[in-house]
Amino acid sequence: MAHDESVTTEILQAALSELEEGIAVLDGESRVLFWNPTAAAITGHISAEMLSRNLPEGFYQLDAQHRLAQETTHEIRPVMSPIEEVVPSERPSLVNLRHKQGHSLPAMLRRTSLRDPLGKRFGTLLRFHPIEEIDTLPHGQTDQDDSHENRIEQSQGEMEDRLDEAWHEWSTNQVPFGLLWISVDQATMLRKTHGRDASEAMLAIVERTLLHGLRPSEILGRWGTNEFLVVSHERTAEMLEAHAHRVGGLARTADFRWWGDRVSLTVSIGAAQAAEAESLRCLLKRAEQGMQESLYVGGNHVVIKGIHASGGQECSQS
Repeated sequence: MAHDESVTTEILQAALSELEEGIAVLDGESRVLFWNPTAAAITGHISAEMLSRNLPEGFYQLDAQHRLAQETTHEIRPVMSPIEEVVPSERPSLVNLRHKQGHSLPAMLRRTSLRDPLGKRFGTLLRFHPIEEIDTLPHGQTDQDDSHENRIEQSQGEMEDRLDEAWHEWSTNQVPFGLLWISVDQATMLRKTHGRDASEAMLAIVERTLLHGLRPSEILGRWGTNEFLVVSHERTAEMLEAHAHRVGGLARTADFRWWGDRVSLTVSIGAAQAAEAESLRCLLKRAEQGMQESLYVGGNHVVIKGIHASGGQECSQS
C-alpha cells in the first residue's frame, strides 16, 4: 500500500510540474511542500531553496487597487492566516511578486484553501502567472493598438526591420528583449507527404493560434520555410523560458484538420535573452541553436540558450 501511495504522489507531482503556471502547495503552517518548475522560472527561487520553508518575507503584495477594494468593503471577516489576509480565497487577485533578484513583477494569483472532509484547513494551494504592465509596452504601443483582430503576421523582411528596432531599443534604452525561434515539428513531414498546400495551411493555423495568444507587445513573423520568430519583452531569461513553455502549450491547441483528419501539432522552441556585449547576429544564433537542440531531442521541447552556452564570447566580438 505504501508503494502505491508513493507512486501516486510521484504521478501527482509530475502532473503539477507540467502545468504552465506557478504552483505552490503549502502546509498548515504555510511551509512549502511543493514548488513546480514554472514557479521557479517565474520567481527565480528554485525548489530546493523553497521546500520546508515559509515564503520569503514580502514575496508578494496585493496590488494597490485590489487592496483599496478590500479596505472599502465592510463585511465581517473571520480570523485569517497571513496568506489569507493578503489574498482573498478563490478569487484571482492582482499582486506584485518579488523576484529573487529583487525586482517586482505583476502577476495574477489565486489562493485555494485545502480542507479535510470535516472542513478543517490543512494547507493552501497557490497558482500564479505573470502579466504584462500596459504602461511598459515598448515603442509607444497600447493595448488598443494591437487588438487580436488587427494583428497580422510579419513577413521575414518586415521581421528583420522589427528586429533592428527592438535591438536599438535594447541597446539604447535597455528595454528587455528576447527571441523565441519556433519550428513546427510536423511541417517538414507534412510537406513531403501531403505537399506544400497542406504544410502552408497548417502553418497558417499555427500562426493564427499564436497571434491570438501572444501579448500585445510581442511581434510574430515567419522565419524560414517552417519556422516563426517571436520578439518578446520578458524582463529576465527565466521569465522568457517560462513564457516559451506557455507558447509551446498554446501551439498544441491549434486545431488543424486535413481531409477531415485532425493532425496533432507540436513545436520546438529555442529561447534567447539579449545580453550586453553581443551582436544581434549572436542573439539570433543562440535562439536558432536552442531550436535545433529542441528538435534533436525529438521536438515538443524548449531550450533556452545563455550567452556562455553557445560560444558567446567569440560570437559577441563579431
